[in-house]
Amino acid sequence: MRILGIESSCDETAAAVVEDGVSILSSVVASQLATHARYGGVVPELASREHLRAIVPVVRLALDESKSTYADLSAIAVTAGPGLVGSLLVGLTFAKSLSFARGIPLIGVNHIEGHVHAVVLEAKQRGTPVEFPALALIVSGGHTHLFETRADFTYRLLGKTRDDAAGEAFDKVAKLLGFGYPGGPVIDLLAPYGNSRAVPFTLAKMKGNALDFSFSGLKTAVLRWTQARDLAGEIQKRKKLLADHPRPTAEQWLAITPQETLDLLASFQGTVIQELLRRAAAAAECMGARSLIISGGVACNSGLRAAAIARHLPYPVHFPSPALSTDNAAMIAAAAFPKLARGEFADLSLAASASLPLA
Repeated sequence: MRILGIESSCDETAAAVVEDGVSILSSVVASQLATHARYGGVVPELASREHLRAIVPVVRLALDESKSTYADLSAIAVTAGPGLVGSLLVGLTFAKSLSFARGIPLIGVNHIEGHVHAVVLEAKQRGTPVEFPALALIVSGGHTHLFETRADFTYRLLGKTRDDAAGEAFDKVAKLLGFGYPGGPVIDLLAPYGNSRAVPFTLAKMKGNALDFSFSGLKTAVLRWTQARDLAGEIQKRKKLLADHPRPTAEQWLAITPQETLDLLASFQGTVIQELLRRAAAAAECMGARSLIISGGVACNSGLRAAAIARHLPYPVHFPSPALSTDNAAMIAAAAFPKLARGEFADLSLAASASLPLA
């Protein structure tokens, strides 16, 4: 059985065809990075317009690359939320139109659940399936959540961020220091050149649910560190480098970044990783997890991957490949297969929800 997945929750228009919940026959992603980079973040109005331009060619290409026709599809899966409403509406409206015109069943998928299935899909491909119950740490620019995940793909929310998501904190700190957008990959690139213990950041202490996250205090601490130093000239050099070279190399960044700033980046990244993993470990122990899933855009972070392995946790840790860590439609199609088996179809009243809950 083949499912066409459509994803448009934020700033990437994606379509994919997945067969039997395991084989990715095609996965096409149209990025809007160049559109939003000049503004230092995603502009919702521009994102919606770019989705409108890209949705038709992206879906056509996904079908062509998979050598599929609409007659080959068992269902069309589409992200219904959470995300930017304007962006969600483009993918959702297109999927509903295809479903109506072609008579193909429609399945609504939660974007966060898609990130879980990105890991489950690749674990099956490797022959090392995820053992349940699993703890899922979904960490990206818009989400930082901990979910108890059961074998029937039902979920219980254990913890979440109370302010900034981890990926958002990475991008805001990078923007503050003049590293451009998206800033998370740049910080990850430069952090190994710094001393992660040079700047002693305070770990967040949460009242109420101890498994919740908070990154606003850490972001403010970086701001205070920056304000205590005269970094105007340093930041201006980075802005000029970005203007001349849209994708600077590590060597180019290092040439204009003092050791003190590299130490700050290493300390910031190390603190974020420590916050993520210590709460994930605590949550896994509470629920008796048999495996840990780490997915979302921040799962690409090399420091996070290395730290998770170095902890020698008493259960396997599963990461998705970089291509399935960031937003994509293969994960949306994969998440639809259990719903297809249960006959959980949507009708044309399916609505976009900016804050669609998973549990």
